[in-house]
Amino acid sequence: MDSTHILAYIKSLFAAREDVFAVHWQKDGKQGYMPAYQYDPYLYRIHKMKGGSFKDYADKTYRELTDYEMIKHLKGEQLIGVYPLLKDNTSWFIAADFDGDHWQEESLLC
Repeated sequence: MDSTHILAYIKSLFAAREDVFAVHWQKDGKQGYMPAYQYDPYLYRIHKMKGGSFKDYADKTYRELTDYEMIKHLKGEQLIGVYPLLKDNTSWFIAADFDGDHWQEESLLC
């Protein structure tokens, strides 16, 4: 099976929003996911010098989930997440993460 068919198969299993995806971040021992944004770094730097933050920076847009981004993820070049809640409020898949010592018991409560 060639890479085009593999990618199509994965996309059929994990259908998600294509207008946005999340990128993994790590800073000061913390980590998480945030939406991937497209923005002009120069204009953002000016905004930041005026006391602004990325949160209140208005000149940013979501980056689309493309095949290129997915291939980078599958190759281990970047860690991304998808938004499984589609625009029509349906979902193709659901994932759950159970941690800690009692994860088996807690998973039975769902």
